[in-house]
Amino acid sequence: MVPEQRGAAHWIARLALSNFRCYAHAVLEIDSRPLVLTGPNGAGKTNLLEAISFLAPGRGLRRARLGEIDRLVAGGSAAAGGAWAVSARTMGPQGPRELGSGRDPARDTREAAARDRRLIKIDGAFARGQQALGEAFGVVWLTPQMDGLFREAASGRRRFLDRLVYGFDPSHAGRVAAYEQVLRDRSRLLRTGGGDATWLASLEDSLARHGVAIAAARCALMARLAGACAAGAGAFPRAGLGLIGTVESWLDELSALAAEDRLREHLAASRAQDAEAGGATVGPHRSDLAVRHLENGLAAELCSTGEQKALLVSIVLAHARLLALDSGAAPVLLLDEVAAHLDEQRRAALFEELLTLGAQAWMTGTEAGLFDGLRPSAQFFLVRAARIARAA
Repeated sequence: MVPEQRGAAHWIARLALSNFRCYAHAVLEIDSRPLVLTGPNGAGKTNLLEAISFLAPGRGLRRARLGEIDRLVAGGSAAAGGAWAVSARTMGPQGPRELGSGRDPARDTREAAARDRRLIKIDGAFARGQQALGEAFGVVWLTPQMDGLFREAASGRRRFLDRLVYGFDPSHAGRVAAYEQVLRDRSRLLRTGGGDATWLASLEDSLARHGVAIAAARCALMARLAGACAAGAGAFPRAGLGLIGTVESWLDELSALAAEDRLREHLAASRAQDAEAGGATVGPHRSDLAVRHLENGLAAELCSTGEQKALLVSIVLAHARLLALDSGAAPVLLLDEVAAHLDEQRRAALFEELLTLGAQAWMTGTEAGLFDGLRPSAQFFLVRAARIARAA
């Protein structure tokens, strides 16, 4: 038996898709309760979650190129009707908002960059950057592709961590994008031998400022999230969190300005080494998130597949609780195929936590019976061949 829904949340009242993956057009009007989307594999369930993920900064839950999302017809050619678009009427602490995101419809082959440019609208006006989405709406996701997060490369854990930071600091997305662009520019100059010392120093100054700001934002979130994770969430394991990174360690003993100076000096001194290796040997792009199962003391990557999944769920739930405390509203949660990988006790604990938070969680699965513990506190839909129908 799950408790009655309580708490405030961001939620979607209306979602509309156009030329998005398998959907020519789709409109879904819902209330603030959790949603359960069931149907066979390939029906379009995850595509709906991906569409929502484009209402947040970043490249969406599949990290796809914008041009890959356009609906295709037989033979693999693009469908008529233009570029993909997603729009939503959302509710939250700021009241109703109208959000829109989509690929720039420019088709001129001489403007390849335009075809991969993302357009964003907030309340009917074009926004200058993705940061505006983070300021208007909160969303976090878990997908089956993240099940190997603790075993695979550190880049995935950095992206996961940065997405958690976006919820508290939307400007973090802009800093990360700027840092990555400047890092590429410096690497290209070092590799080709182009550019003078003044230009390289300018790039390194930008890297130092953005890099320390990124590390500081990660540290600030970690200080709060580690405590929330250590408190646990019902049947889910308590997760111990830590940051591994040179710049982050500097911030333990230096002010931000002093850390910037140190990073700037290090970059200047390591130009020859970085030219040979590519990239930069020090910076937040080399940091990592360390996770430990506090009950058994094991590093997350040494835990069983089931325990790793439970640790991920525990971290996401702790993050949602923190956001609810900080902003007064829990984020929308996109949980793709999450129930199939949890035992009955943990499924019940997940449902209880979601309803206690008052979060609008979008959950997918092939078997509706896995979600019986949410009846009648959730909305159930059947998805078949890109058609969505409300279920009893």
